Amino acid sequence: MQESIRKADVLVEALPYIQAFAGKAIVVKYGGSALENPQVVQGIVQDLVFLRAVGLRPVLLHGGGLRISQRIAAAGGSTTFIQGMRVTDRATIRLVNTALEEVNAQLVKQIRSLGGFAEGLVARHRVIRAQPHPQAKTLGYVGSVQAIQVAKLRGAFGHQAIPVLSPVGSDHGQLYNINADDAASHVASSLHAEKLVLLTNVRGILRQAGDVSSLIPTLSIKEAKLLMERRVIQEGMIPKVSACIAALRRGVKKTHIIDATIPHALLLEIFTKTGIGTEIIR
Repeated sequence: MQESIRKADVLVEALPYIQAFAGKAIVVKYGGSALENPQVVQGIVQDLVFLRAVGLRPVLLHGGGLRISQRIAAAGGSTTFIQGMRVTDRATIRLVNTALEEVNAQLVKQIRSLGGFAEGLVARHRVIRAQPHPQAKTLGYVGSVQAIQVAKLRGAFGHQAIPVLSPVGSDHGQLYNINADDAASHVASSLHAEKLVLLTNVRGILRQAGDVSSLIPTLSIKEAKLLMERRVIQEGMIPKVSACIAALRRGVKKTHIIDATIPHALLLEIFTKTGIGTEIIR
């Protein structure tokens, strides 16, 4: 009986958040090594199906870097990164697109296996309109986001489906590899989303590297920029924080960086008062 009461208390705690966020878009970006962990993927997919079932409008934008590297290696190629960006020639962009289409199809299948509805949106659907990256001469077919065509995303919402979006953009038929954090930031702002949530494999932003007890629960844009200047925020966390700041400046209400490996991380961050990661706010 006590366990049943505890479960009911959890639902009651979530109720005000469910009411407040009903009908609102929540953009979730998921990639990195956690994407290759079946148990973690299953948990995230369950959370997304739950969000959709209680009236929120989640969008999943996925990465797939390891899958891309494996496909390039299988084709006899090699991978070079410059400032965290994959150098992408004409042959590589085709491999990138193929690998991400595979990841996309698998995620859609998993959502459907749990009784949810999902629509896979990849490069051929032209949701992300891209342009060459400012460093295109060095990086090749790496792009930056020019615009997001939100009609297909809203169309999926109208079908009660979760849009599952690949970060490959196009411009007049030419494909471009897009940084997934940046793409998610643009999608969130284009949808006027309530939240942008970046899933990673660390607890959030830590004041002391490796010390989970130094987690910073809330940061303003000003505080986040100061921590980057002081190199408290560094390396792979910089593009994530930068994507959050850009989304906030373009109108997204709140942004979050959380650990995907925590069971039901999305639900804990969105539907509890304390959350489990770092939120960055205006």
